[in-house]
Amino acid sequence: MVPSVLIVDDEKHTREGLQQALGENYDVSVAGNADEAFNLMDAQPFDVIVTDLRMPGKSGLKIIDKALSLAHRPAVLMMTAYGNIETAVEAMKRGAVDFLTKPVNIERLEVLIQRALKTRTLEVEVQQLHERLDDKFKLEGIVGTSQKLHDVIDKVKLVAPSRATILVEGESGTGKELIAQAIHQASSRARAPFVAVHCAALSENLLESELFGHERGSFTGATERRIGRFESAIGGTLFLDEIGEISPSTQVKLLRFLETKSIERVGGSKPIELDVRLVAATNRNLEQLVREGKFREDLFFRLNVVRITMPPLRDRPEDVPLLLAHFIRIFSEENSVPPLTVEPGALRTLQAYPWPGNIRELRNFCENAVVLRRGGSLTEYDLEPKFRGEAARMGSAPGTTSGTTLPASASLSVEENEKRLLREALLKARGNRTKAAELMGVSRRTLHRKIAQWPGLDVTDK
Repeated sequence: MVPSVLIVDDEKHTREGLQQALGENYDVSVAGNADEAFNLMDAQPFDVIVTDLRMPGKSGLKIIDKALSLAHRPAVLMMTAYGNIETAVEAMKRGAVDFLTKPVNIERLEVLIQRALKTRTLEVEVQQLHERLDDKFKLEGIVGTSQKLHDVIDKVKLVAPSRATILVEGESGTGKELIAQAIHQASSRARAPFVAVHCAALSENLLESELFGHERGSFTGATERRIGRFESAIGGTLFLDEIGEISPSTQVKLLRFLETKSIERVGGSKPIELDVRLVAATNRNLEQLVREGKFREDLFFRLNVVRITMPPLRDRPEDVPLLLAHFIRIFSEENSVPPLTVEPGALRTLQAYPWPGNIRELRNFCENAVVLRRGGSLTEYDLEPKFRGEAARMGSAPGTTSGTTLPASASLSVEENEKRLLREALLKARGNRTKAAELMGVSRRTLHRKIAQWPGLDVTDK
């Protein structure tokens, strides 16, 4: 697509001459004053505007203001016969990308236009990237409807706008980094860097250098100064995963940052003040580590300003169908295949499975199911034995752990299976609800709730 350029100048021969000179490579429009330019800018988008500074009526500075107010923001080049440093500074402060004096050198102008186009393309790409990040990590994009997940989201919404340090707890695979990214995207730091460090993946010496940077000559191989992750995250958020694995010496340096908001590079002696928000995560019990003397108590208190606990997937089985649909859609699109349908029997079995690897395990399961699909649907018989072995119990009580000898039918809906299993259990137990609950692997309370839900079931033991 040919780039569009608007020339704004009150001198007719200047604007027509520029139009003729640039017409071979650009789609050029002209305006004799600011009002004409405003009308053209409202009628169509431009990639670059080249405007005179001094014109009758509104000056070229008003052109800059108008350009910056548009959704499709063009780059503005300012030209004037009154070139001086004050004029150039004022134009650049208002938002012009460059400045040139009259008489205009056409070759110079073309160089500036090309540079402006490249700058504008980069700005658009950055904006689109931020929009994709916002969409990916916005709170509404966290999949699940369970109350436990909603409690987490509510807390994230409360703490994200603050400057507080946050500790995210939870088993491996529960989505701690996703929550950290959501906190970052929901804060005023969203346009600044989000920097993640997985502490357990680095040795003690390497982690200190990675976090705080180092000075030249501070250790063998340090041939030049290097900034660390803290300095890379200035203005943004630093996420430290597996914080319970850091060494005592790193704990001391981290505590110093939390107390003074400053760091020192390895081998350095000058404090460097930083505006960085810290979000830490752990799958270990830090309070237990404190009692064992493996983690500093003062650092724990500094980290534990706000604590967010991610629930394991086994405690939110009602979210499993949503997560399955979410990841199956993603991997189906990535592999250009129709979405896989999960049959009711398979869905019930997957809800009953405890998912020890949590969301990470479920995500991997979905990718495997899509890639190795045998047809358009996933049935209970397509599942590995580990799923069927863990889930051979009533579908209405996902998340419980006891088994049942009553088989379910994959040909019936989940609700129909529940009713059939409940009726059969009551008949087999001769109306004894305690015994029926044991047969089904559910609590008596759950059994009573189901009987109240379907009062038409024929039971005799009240």
